[in-house]
Amino acid sequence: MRAISQDALGGPEVLKVVELPRPVPGTGEILVRVAAAGLNPTDWKHRAGGGFLGAPPFVLGWDVAGTVEAVGFGVTLFAPGDQVFGMLPYPHGVGAHAEYATGPARAFVRRPAAVDTVQAGALPLAALTAWQALVDTAGVGAGDRVLVHAAAGGVGHLAVQIAKARGAYVIGTASAAKHAFLRGLGADEVIDYRETDFAAAVRDVDVVLDTVGGAYQLRSLATLRPGGLLVSILPFPVEGLAEEAARLGVRTAMMLVEADRAGMAAVADLAERGLLRAEIAGTFPLAGAAEAHALGDTGRTTGKLVLLAD
Repeated sequence: MRAISQDALGGPEVLKVVELPRPVPGTGEILVRVAAAGLNPTDWKHRAGGGFLGAPPFVLGWDVAGTVEAVGFGVTLFAPGDQVFGMLPYPHGVGAHAEYATGPARAFVRRPAAVDTVQAGALPLAALTAWQALVDTAGVGAGDRVLVHAAAGGVGHLAVQIAKARGAYVIGTASAAKHAFLRGLGADEVIDYRETDFAAAVRDVDVVLDTVGGAYQLRSLATLRPGGLLVSILPFPVEGLAEEAARLGVRTAMMLVEADRAGMAAVADLAERGLLRAEIAGTFPLAGAAEAHALGDTGRTTGKLVLLAD
């Protein structure tokens, strides 16, 4: 099979199309013929620095949408021919940027007919991250005030939609050019972080979703009501965060996304009902992975980039 691999860490130019043996599903796994696979900032970070994966060679990618080709011993949920999507276990279950990928059967759900292949390839990691942060961790519900940083980004724009679907009042930070896009997703307020200090402009929010990290974590604490919660999807707390949170009487949670069948079922349900849709910043053939990474490296895309393996 064709796959996108790398023998060295570095820029997009290290990514190469290679031929690798087609994987075989193990016990409890399925083999998926990949039709679409999303890209996420964690892909370019691992490409450049190794991250959790260490030294290459490795095949990146955690988002998978495609057709079940074979099932491993003990799998009863799926059969060959089923259309599925899901997230390979993060971080070590990597390998979606290829023509075939294997993963635990229970990391996947069936793709609803109303959700096209590109959407299914774009949603899993980013939507699961937003769901696990806002719902599983923060318990966001009707009437809650939620601040989403980088609200037009891959996780951010899905978080806006999930929070709105839960009945929350949503405030997003983004550049001015993206405000109309966010209002179209349902954001109640949008702040131009280049012109306005969000830490001075926003008060009494119940939940902050931090997708930026660093100083944003500390600055965000001042926007929370007493007892409010900062959830960061970059689980490296800035120095002094715990002390400042304790002083202000607020809470913090650092999280990494996990493969999650229940979460994927919730994502599929929202998408099927038209309440959750990924903005597609661009699609690329598998051989165009380096070009997609170069675009992702700019940090200026709105929504998600997707590789098409078919």
